[in-house]
Order: sequence, then C-alpha cells, then structure tokens
Amino acid sequence: MADYSPQQRFEPRARLAAATSSRAQIEELCTETAPEVLLAFAHNPHLGERDLLRLLERKDLPAEVVRELASHPEARRNYTIKLALARHPRTPRLVCLPILKFLYVFDLLRVAQTPAVPFDIKMAAEEAILRKLQGMPTGEKITLARRATGRVAAALLISTDAELIEAALDNPYVSESHLFKILALQNLPPIVVEQIARHERWSHYYHLRLALIRNPLTPLARVLSFLPNMTAADLRDICHDPRMPEPVRKYVLAHSAARLRQQSGNRPAG
Repeated sequence: MADYSPQQRFEPRARLAAATSSRAQIEELCTETAPEVLLAFAHNPHLGERDLLRLLERKDLPAEVVRELASHPEARRNYTIKLALARHPRTPRLVCLPILKFLYVFDLLRVAQTPAVPFDIKMAAEEAILRKLQGMPTGEKITLARRATGRVAAALLISTDAELIEAALDNPYVSESHLFKILALQNLPPIVVEQIARHERWSHYYHLRLALIRNPLTPLARVLSFLPNMTAADLRDICHDPRMPEPVRKYVLAHSAARLRQQSGNRPAG
C-alpha cells in the first residue's frame, strides 16, 4: 500500500490511520494484510455493510480480526453480516454460536452446507434447524427435505405426510445409514416403512431389503418380492430371528424350501 511501507505497517500511526480513515481510504484498506492494521481497521466507525461483507469474503482473515469485525456496531445490527460471520471459516466458536440463534432456517442450512465451516458449527446449525421444524408449514418442510443435509432430511422422514417422506427419500445427502437408524425406531409411522420399501432407489439396496424384511411394518407383498434376491444364509438368519412376525417367518420358510427343491431338481443325476 502506498501509505504503509513494510517498516511502517506496525507503527502506532499506521494502526491509528486504519482506525480513523475516511471513506476515501477504506477501499484500499480492505486489501490490507498486516494483522495489526486489520485489527485497528475493524474498529473504524466509517465501515459500512458493503465494507464488512467485502472483508468477510476474505478467508485469510485471522480469527482475532473476525472477532473484532463481529463486535462492530454495523455487524451487531445487520442480518446479512451476521450470516457472513456464521459462514466464515475463522469466526471463533463463541462468536458464531450466538449468531445461529437469529438465523432463518434456510440460512442455517447454508451455514451447515458451507464446506469450510468447522464441523462443530455445522452440527450446531443442524441442531438449530431441527429445533425449528415443529412450527414450519408443510410446504417449507418439503422444500427443506429436498435440499437439506442428510441428518435434517432424515429427521423430516419421520412423518405421516407422503409428499414430505418422498421428498426426504429423494434427497441426495440421505444415506443408507440414515435409513437403518430410521427403520430401527419404535412407533415409526407405517407409511415411512412402506415408502422406503417402494422407493425406486432405496428398495434395491440389499442390506436395506434385509432390514425391511425384518421390519413388521413392511407390507407383505414387498417382503415377498425381496425374498428371491436374498442369500440362503440370510434367509436362514431371518427365520431364526425371534423378532420376526410369524406370518413372515412362514413365507420365508416356504420360499427357502421351494428354492432347495428347485436346486435339487437342477442337479445333474449320478
């Protein structure tokens, strides 16, 4: 910068100039790299929304500078700046967590889906979303289910609304492990299990089919459609599982017996 040579940058007058610079000098100071100057600049009363957002676009800002920017009067009252702070990878945890309480659901989702945001902040953003689900209109829930993280979409799966369940099942971030946890829940609405069992994608996963066969809420017709593709060892384990409903056990035994007869009939003589 023209005003600050390397020898001058850390002098008190350089910091004072950054803290009190006029609007005309702010543009140049937004590209400053010296931490001491940036710390002083963060206190400049002439900084507006545009300036703070421009600074927060820089992922190289030290955490102490981000902390000072968060304490700027404009940052404390401006929602857009709060969101930028929540999404900045170097915003200190003690600064970021209180901000999450004020963000709207879909902005919390942006925080949770920002790659550079620390894992614990992403988890906190997801927790904040989950706390807000109860009062959300169904239409917003369906939109959220399509776009949310896997954890949030899985939570939205526990519903009696068929469109909402379908939207969550179509979410690209939902994983097989999410569905295993859902299927293991007590008092799960039957429609959830039915839609997983019929879903074009999920109904083809072998281990999910096993979990669905074992689930008493899976429609019998779907159970029967899964049996031909299961291994004999897995069918035997299913029959020995004391949790299996008796009607399903009988069908599994009958299918296994028929398969054995067919195999015996196909063996060459001698």
